[in-house]
Amino acid sequence: MKAVAYQTAGSLDRPDALVDVDLETPVAKGRDLLVKVEAVSVNPVDTKVRTRASAEPGAWKVLGWDVSGEVVAVGDEATHFAVGDKVFYAGALDRPGANSEYHLVDERIVGRKPASLTHPEAAALPLTAITAWEMLFDRLQVKKNVPGAAPAVLIVGGAGGVGSIAIQLLRALTDLTVIATASRTETQAWVRELGAHHVVDHAKPLAPQVAALGLGQPGFVFSTTETALHLADIAELIAPQGRFGLIDDPAVADIMPFKRKSVSVHWEFMFTRSMFQTADIAEQGRLLNEVSALIEAGKIRTTLTEVMRPINAETLKAAHAVLESGKARGKLVLEGF
Repeated sequence: MKAVAYQTAGSLDRPDALVDVDLETPVAKGRDLLVKVEAVSVNPVDTKVRTRASAEPGAWKVLGWDVSGEVVAVGDEATHFAVGDKVFYAGALDRPGANSEYHLVDERIVGRKPASLTHPEAAALPLTAITAWEMLFDRLQVKKNVPGAAPAVLIVGGAGGVGSIAIQLLRALTDLTVIATASRTETQAWVRELGAHHVVDHAKPLAPQVAALGLGQPGFVFSTTETALHLADIAELIAPQGRFGLIDDPAVADIMPFKRKSVSVHWEFMFTRSMFQTADIAEQGRLLNEVSALIEAGKIRTTLTEVMRPINAETLKAAHAVLESGKARGKLVLEGF
């Protein structure tokens, strides 16, 4: 099967950073599904892994953890899906990625593709939707009020992939006021279009901007990017006993300023359930089906902003370059081999 892979971790400017290869088509066993990949999204995790993790000696490392496709074979223990089913999912970080014609995935972390969406539109959703859902409802428990706090959520990096779906989930499933950060005219318009009640500029100090809204101190803050730059402001603006969550990887994260407010700190990594085969691993498949239902009900929409064709080394390099520029808006998807 065709695939895009690499052997040595490093920067994108190397000729062998990503290359077109032919690999053996895998076989579905146990609870696995074999999926024909129709579209795959690109996420920051792809660029992080590409720069940090080399393949095993003599092997190839395949990236890609956002998929929409069709089931072509099922393992002998798989019961949730059948050949011909259209599915979408994010996969597992400790297994080969989906930048390949065919891909194996545990059926428990797979959802049914929204019928109203194209494969590229569906591929834009799984990883970011799982990340946002787990952070908002499992970690921050935004449906449980913080006593005395403003019923509001600040999303730092509202125009990125995770922020874009988090805004929509909050609007569809809660009554909380959504404050999103964005620094450019086009990204500010984007987050408003997705449902943000208020927009503040993360290129400027956040605490005074949030205070100026007159809402009071928000009970929740969800930081999707550049957390280290905003940590002091977040500690100042969040309500006492508030809940703070982050998903990026700051080199230093001094959370001592949160102590006097008894602010809880939550880290979200959407691959935890698959990586550790947790007892509730099937929650990811369940929540993807709920996301699919919200799409079909018209309550949320895809965050797709650009489609590139075909899925090969050249287009993937271009997509990685966009992500590494830090100027991505919504989700970038590749379609077709």
